[in-house]
Amino acid sequence: MYGWIWRNLPGTWQVRTAIALALVVALCAVLWYLVFPWLEPKVQFDPGVVDSTPTAPARPGAG
Repeated sequence: MYGWIWRNLPGTWQVRTAIALALVVALCAVLWYLVFPWLEPKVQFDPGVVDSTPTAPARPGAG
């Protein structure tokens, strides 16, 4: 698939590299700002959250 994309991009290898990088950045932006926020409420990543006040970790040897 990557070979097909590379062969169908116009220009020299420098232009192809710039276009491919722009496509990767655009894909990452679409995933980060559209897909992942839409998906987050549908998937429970942290069902074990406990509602309590955090405490400082115990010091070794104290106790």
